Amino acid sequence: MRRRSLALALSLLLPGVAFAQAQPQTAPASSPAPRTGATVVLTSAPSDWRRLEGQRVRIAAPLTLAGSDGLERFGELVVAFDGRLWQPTEVAAPGTAGIAQVMADNARRRLVLDDGSDARDPGPVAYLPEGADLRVGLPLRNVEGIVRIDAQGQVKLQVEGVLEVPMLKRASTPPAVAGRLHVAAFNLENFFNGDGQGGGFPTLRGARTLEQHKAQVAKLVATINALGTDVAALMELENDGYGPQSAIAELVNALNADIGAGGDWRFVDAGKGPGDNPIRVGIIYRQGRLTPVGAPVTLEGGPFVEHSRVPLAQAFRAATGEPFMVVANHFKSKGCRDASGADADQNDGQGCWNATRVDSAKRLNQWVKAEAGRLKVKDIVLLGDFNAYAMEDPIRTLRGLGWQDAFAVARVERPYSYVYNGYTGRLDHALLSAGMARRLGGAAEWHINADEPESAGYQQRNMPGPWRSSDHDPLLLGFDK
Repeated sequence: MRRRSLALALSLLLPGVAFAQAQPQTAPASSPAPRTGATVVLTSAPSDWRRLEGQRVRIAAPLTLAGSDGLERFGELVVAFDGRLWQPTEVAAPGTAGIAQVMADNARRRLVLDDGSDARDPGPVAYLPEGADLRVGLPLRNVEGIVRIDAQGQVKLQVEGVLEVPMLKRASTPPAVAGRLHVAAFNLENFFNGDGQGGGFPTLRGARTLEQHKAQVAKLVATINALGTDVAALMELENDGYGPQSAIAELVNALNADIGAGGDWRFVDAGKGPGDNPIRVGIIYRQGRLTPVGAPVTLEGGPFVEHSRVPLAQAFRAATGEPFMVVANHFKSKGCRDASGADADQNDGQGCWNATRVDSAKRLNQWVKAEAGRLKVKDIVLLGDFNAYAMEDPIRTLRGLGWQDAFAVARVERPYSYVYNGYTGRLDHALLSAGMARRLGGAAEWHINADEPESAGYQQRNMPGPWRSSDHDPLLLGFDK
């Protein structure tokens, strides 16, 4: 639902539709108002939290659970008045009046629920009922406690009593999208398989034990097969070749075993890599539905040597219809290790390595168009984790070069695939050539991961089914063949 404060910000934005990890602004020092013994009842977010510091308040307005990243480590939950908190660069371009408006609105609406303890890894949190099932978007009512403001200006509510946590209802099936051809994208969150024979754990990333690995495989299979897709671009696969013990071979075998006699998943074999990074992209497809056209191609050099992962492209043809090309991508992340110069954090909300991501976008565009021209393929979809929200420079660069956001074409309101530090946005994108955009029937994300607490995943509670199979939500697109 649109809110007046956010609508005002959005009226300032460029057309189209995800800041790096936004932080609330530090408030200037001021003298708090005198405290009384009476409880202050809030029906909306106060204009100045500092006036309530040290005061007991009861929040009569519903709060939305915005993030649970800090629950296990610090006993904290991020909540918000009037719905989710959006990453500023998901909805506003850096350097515009709109982004300042969104940041101010987020700071006003954002609140951290705290257990009042300085203990790290506190264990059971006193303000949560035993066995509480949490998910971003959950409404919380009649929250009561003492207002505190920390040294960084972050507003916290030291919760008194136990929260009323409503029962959760999760959609167990993915959203349906129109079209006879289905294309998916999914960041697997570090799928490594040891030596491929049950040993070699812990690995560099991902599962720490064989038991965890088996649980991870089960969750990934439950996700990918449920999507019903014909082809999928995958990110964060172990870069260990294409042999029978490789991570991609094991995943494809597991997908086929889950289907049974009709299992016809195959992987695109790039020969090596692509790239030398410990993780790589990959493409898998249903052999009974699609036929590869030509050999797979990769883009190496430049930013793809050490930073952005090497893209992989493969053209396909269905039984009917025009051929099309799928391009799997994974750009450099926002972490600041070794970043310098133009790649250092410019304090514009885009994090570090933004210049590298922009360079990656420009080179990707040039390369893809050349390869598609060579293969005489006009319909192309760029898929993957671009590590940039929708209004950041890399995505706006690609849109400026003619690529169309599939979710904008499909008129999907407020798409998202990732939640970090209580802020919602999307790092995962599907960008279409003009011909592919004309074929688009629908676009959706299956929100099985981003909203779920990390504890639901295979390394901890291992909630049955696809829930928290990754930290990113998968994307699903439908096209007319």
